Amino acid sequence: MARHFDPRCPAGATTRTLVAGFTMVELVTVIVVIGILGAIGTARFFDNDTFTGRAYSDQAKSVIRYAQKLAIAQNRLVFVRATPASFAVCFTPNCASTAELAFAPGGGNSGSAATRAACTLNNNYVANWLCEGTPAGVVVTGVAPGNVFSFDRMGRPSFAAPLTLTFTSGASVYQFKVENETGYVH
Repeated sequence: MARHFDPRCPAGATTRTLVAGFTMVELVTVIVVIGILGAIGTARFFDNDTFTGRAYSDQAKSVIRYAQKLAIAQNRLVFVRATPASFAVCFTPNCASTAELAFAPGGGNSGSAATRAACTLNNNYVANWLCEGTPAGVVVTGVAPGNVFSFDRMGRPSFAAPLTLTFTSGASVYQFKVENETGYVH
């Protein structure tokens, strides 16, 4: 019996080992599935409405929470101007001068196009004011009567019933509530 030497086989091997691979049908199936998943994922990735609505809802919630903490820390009334166009924090209800504005804890607001348009004083954008403008495509409902409410020195809000704010962006709806007795935002 003659032995055949195959240079692809390990030293001393007498037979060729079989190497298995994928069939063409399997490869094409995987490529088609990856293409379908990619098309769905790309469409969702580039749909910013969902992310924009949630992000702005979180920003508004943070602005209100900070206003409450500021009222307690500084032992004074702090006002939140909540309109469909923006959320801003001031030390007086009308936010009429730079001395009345509460400054952002990080040194500035987001500076987005909506914020630059909504957070102005005497037609000048105030970059360090704790104010955020509502992005395009986001609709805010449920703002306080008169669009201004305050937190007292104990952190209690000025409204008599819980305040529910709704942020709608595309098909996504986000809500949070500010309790009337405690000012708790959730």
